[in-house]
Amino acid sequence: MKKAAILYDFDKTLCDRDMQEYSLIPRLGYDRPSDFWKEVGRLSDSCAMDGISAYLYMLKRRFEESGHPLKRQDFADLGKSIELYPGVEDWFSRINDYGRSVGLEVEHYIISSGMQEIIEGTSIAHEFRRIYACRYYYDENDIAQWPAVIVNYTTKTQYIFRINKQVLEENNDDDLNTWVPMEKRPVPFSRMIYVADGITDVPCMKLVKSNGGYSVAVYNPKSAKAGFTAQKLLNEKRADYMAAADYSSGSAMEKLIRLILNRMSADAALAELEGTVQ
Repeated sequence: MKKAAILYDFDKTLCDRDMQEYSLIPRLGYDRPSDFWKEVGRLSDSCAMDGISAYLYMLKRRFEESGHPLKRQDFADLGKSIELYPGVEDWFSRINDYGRSVGLEVEHYIISSGMQEIIEGTSIAHEFRRIYACRYYYDENDIAQWPAVIVNYTTKTQYIFRINKQVLEENNDDDLNTWVPMEKRPVPFSRMIYVADGITDVPCMKLVKSNGGYSVAVYNPKSAKAGFTAQKLLNEKRADYMAAADYSSGSAMEKLIRLILNRMSADAALAELEGTVQ
């Protein structure tokens, strides 16, 4: 059975806001999460610092200042507070079943600038073949010491190549950079779907789309700004399609993904017939 992969951003793609805003930032005493992000922005601007590096630093620093060093378990507990969009809980089993019905083994991956430990604490963590996101290095007491992985909008693209070649370990650069003919790669770009919500996902959307895969811009139907952003991505040909972030059975999003899987299956079957006598 041919492999297909659906790659998801997480924040505002599978849930309705940045994952840190559900309970992590409020625990630090911020009544408005936007105040924390403004501090991160000022640090980033004053130090010419990558925005993701700035928020990882600020998060660790604010916890230390509160008298509570940042621990791995803090993140795992927070995953339980994430509010997923409608239908997400059983989305993966439905899509897997449909994929098998058209001859495709569908795998799901997360590529996010959020926290891996928070995503691993959600009810859907087991649905993903791999979760690529920011995470800390922890000492023997499980206290965060240093960013182990930083995932920003451009470094996200390396994980698409990891999935393409099935070199999934983050520390395996040798195999990742070894030349492999396109036709020999286990998950070709043409059987990838990239699902995301915003401008920071453009490099990944463009990479997948320009190599024969599919990019879908999802948006919160309750937010006019989110709908505008998705339409902009579509108009600028960064995304192939846009859909409301409703993953329920029978939703427009489910119908769209089914149609894409149908096309992938047909293209794979036609490719096998090329050069053969019928």
